[in-house]
Amino acid sequence: MRDELDFEGLVNLYYASLYRFALSLTRKESDACDLTQQTFYVWAKKGHQLQDPSKVKSWLFTTLHREFLEMYRRHKRFPHFELEEVSHELPNIEPELVNRLDSAALLSLLGQVDPIFHAAVALFYLEDYPYKEIAEILAVPMGTVKSRIARGISQLQALLAEQPQQAKTLRKAST
Repeated sequence: MRDELDFEGLVNLYYASLYRFALSLTRKESDACDLTQQTFYVWAKKGHQLQDPSKVKSWLFTTLHREFLEMYRRHKRFPHFELEEVSHELPNIEPELVNRLDSAALLSLLGQVDPIFHAAVALFYLEDYPYKEIAEILAVPMGTVKSRIARGISQLQALLAEQPQQAKTLRKAST
């Protein structure tokens, strides 16, 4: 009975039907291929745990469906956008400004970031601490650390985007 569970034999026997099922779920050939391959990868890692060889087919289809749901959740949480589609949401920072910005100016801008976000950003970007250690230092959950870093960086980007405006205002005031 163990011969039925031969990896190459299973692929030959079930690949086409698993692929069709994956294609019906994803409606994209590349995603269907990825799901089918992932299913066989999971089988290669965990298939030996299956007690009843007669349930191989249902195990493979169940695994494919679970992998699809995981992929779907991941795409919902972290959607992929082409850069051109979201360019209007990105801050308008001139390349010349970035080239002229020195570390003292950046630290000055970091000092303007809301204090609740400042510590997490400084520990992560200036001191190279991992999220887990920052969470321990600040005595907050790791999710809070990630949120504070993201919000702090967002504030820093907004301040950086304002830099050309501030420089123009200073030049006009000094003349």
